[in-house]
Formats: sequence, C-alpha cells, structure tokens
Amino acid sequence: MSITSYLYYEDVGAALKFLSKAFGFRKHGRAMVGPDGKLNHAAMKLGDDLVMMGCPGSKYKNPKRLGQATQGLYVNVDNVDKHFERATEAGATIIQEPEDTFYGARRYGAEDPEGHQWYFAQEIKKRTLKKRPAGQSRK
Repeated sequence: MSITSYLYYEDVGAALKFLSKAFGFRKHGRAMVGPDGKLNHAAMKLGDDLVMMGCPGSKYKNPKRLGQATQGLYVNVDNVDKHFERATEAGATIIQEPEDTFYGARRYGAEDPEGHQWYFAQEIKKRTLKKRPAGQSRK
C-alpha cells in the first residue's frame, strides 16, 4: 500500500523546475499538455517516492494567492542539513530552520513559489516509549 500526493499548481512547468532545483525531485513518466499548450499534469520522484501535480483550471488559486497553507508534506531524506542548503541556495522560502524535534527527527520547513509547504526530515534517533506500570492509562 502506498499514498501518492497530488498537488495543484497554477504553473505546473514552473513547479517541475523548482522542485527539481530546490528539493532534488526528478521528472517521472510523461507530462501531459492541455489544449492551451501548457503542462496540466506531471509526476516527479524523490528516491522511490512519487508526487503528482496538475493544474485544475483558470479559477484555481494556489495557497500563496489564498494567503494560507492548504496542506503540508512531510518528506524523509538522508541528509536534512545538506538538503536544507540546496533548498536555500535555490531560493526556497524557509519557514522553519533545521532543528531537532522531540520525536527524534531533525527537520526543516520550506515553501515552494506557489505556497505549498514542504517539511523535510531525517531520523536522528529511535524514539523509545516509556513503559507504564500495569493499570495506569495514558493521559
């Protein structure tokens, strides 16, 4: 079983270029062009994972134009600090600097030019759950 994200973009062609340059995605499969000659569907991979994207039409407004986030993607990478440097050099808008989280990951957040929020993380330690004495419930 797997889940594939499908993101809407006003400019799918520009999204392909940015995601490749800033986050290291690579094109996957054949992109589709609409009657207007613009890309209206494409797919990209990061490692073995797939994300698809498309343009739903002229009335669509991306998160940047709406003025708010509409989703957040959480992507595991091998070296989050190196990935952060690449994204920064490519001009990604950083919404959270790299930091170690309480749940055992090092993570940073970035926005693409249309306002989609991406969080990239690397596991830094296995999280261990504390055992509770028998009869005690989690609060």
